Amino acid sequence: MYCETNEVLDMIKPDMLNSIIGDEYIEDETEKKEKATLIAEQAITDACAEIDGYLAKRYNVPLAKVPAVIKKFTKDIAAYNMISRMGIDESDREKTFLTRYNAAISYLINVAKGVIELGISENSTEKAANVGFALKASKRLFSRNTMSGW
Repeated sequence: MYCETNEVLDMIKPDMLNSIIGDEYIEDETEKKEKATLIAEQAITDACAEIDGYLAKRYNVPLAKVPAVIKKFTKDIAAYNMISRMGIDESDREKTFLTRYNAAISYLINVAKGVIELGISENSTEKAANVGFALKASKRLFSRNTMSGW
């Protein structure tokens, strides 16, 4: 996983967390935390799978060394996944989560296209293949000097 459960849970305010957990109010903090943790873990798993889907075009996934930007976008996507369980109201405070999700997806699309590099070291041959091309040719046989007089 590219982020921790508590990092995602910290992004969501307690009153919103109650709505995410379900319709009934849970007074016991331990029970509330257990349910929220299960939902957050699933949201993170889904977010990682979504991210890997974009990155797989250019990198070996899952990433061994996770850049900070991928950690950030994993948290944003996971929080969106949790909040979207209850529906996103674009005129309300949930719009922030939708905006962050859209920014993450836009970034990942650009990484998949090769517009943005993650800055992680890959096999140099694979990296060259992803970025550009190389050309090898035999030594030139004919030139102005060797063809003079013809």
